[in-house]
Amino acid sequence: MMTFFPKTHIDFLKYRKVYFTISACIFALGIFLFATKGLNMGIDFTGGTMVQVKFEQKVDMAQIRSALVQTGQSSDLQSYGENTYAVREKGSEANVGEVQARIEKALDTLNVPYVVQQTNFVGPTVGQNMTERAAWAIILSLVLIIIYVAFRFNNILWGTSGVVALFHDLFVMAVAFAITQREIDLVVVAAFLTVAGFSINDTIVIFDRIRENMRLNPRATLGQLINQSINETLSRTVITSVTVVGALFVLYFIGGEALNSFSFAMLVGCICGFYTTIALTTPLVYVWSKGDRADAAQAEQVARRAEKKAVAKPVAAPTASAEQPAQAHAHKATRKSRRNRR
Repeated sequence: MMTFFPKTHIDFLKYRKVYFTISACIFALGIFLFATKGLNMGIDFTGGTMVQVKFEQKVDMAQIRSALVQTGQSSDLQSYGENTYAVREKGSEANVGEVQARIEKALDTLNVPYVVQQTNFVGPTVGQNMTERAAWAIILSLVLIIIYVAFRFNNILWGTSGVVALFHDLFVMAVAFAITQREIDLVVVAAFLTVAGFSINDTIVIFDRIRENMRLNPRATLGQLINQSINETLSRTVITSVTVVGALFVLYFIGGEALNSFSFAMLVGCICGFYTTIALTTPLVYVWSKGDRADAAQAEQVARRAEKKAVAKPVAAPTASAEQPAQAHAHKATRKSRRNRR
């Protein structure tokens, strides 16, 4: 196995109550933010106006975005072929004309001739349909992960703990978007699903090592097996996470506006996934399996066996070599006493 630093012997389960407290605080903060600020859903989910334009000359997307900032509204820009772009802005059907006029005024500052090819309104029905599809995609992926992990390791508790950790990662990502008020569109939903797949991969690696150590060390306690397995895979987890996070930092800072929200979601999710793999998944398995009680019972059994062995240990009988000199000395003394009587 690839190693990044010397083998560690950290007792990760010792701090499980701290991990659970941190997660509880995050959930409390998230519920408060959702109730007060809410999520900033994009036009894919709320509906709005789309204006498709075609420029007669090549125009850089960065210049178009810079011009759209002057409208004072949040706009989404997408490329549709050569010199053709779609500008989307949230709003109701009643102000489609107002939105189009505002967008055209901003594009006029580029001094590049263009033609408005079409103006459409994306209704809330379409947005609701996309919301339902996104929610079902996330829910079904979590259910299938539970089934897969439970089938692979013959234990539904392992699959459930892995999905709880995944839900924790997705919840933290949603909290990050609530704090920053970034728009959530279909690209961000794709980032959510990508993080789910990335996080469960690390979890399965640790579960595999736990199962292997159970076979190699059948007398070890569950707590010992979990700590041993996490320490043995820690180097691999750190290398993988640092590599992915490093690439995402590059995307976030120089990937451009189109990838900014996607890379932000991936960054938050991958960092949180590294934490939950170690601090949430395996501690949940330990607690739900009542590992503390099992470990205490096993330690008590070992102590009893050692005590029984100490009590039942036979006292060493004198050896024949030790008895013979004593018997010979007794015979000599008897013969000497008989001679004296005569």
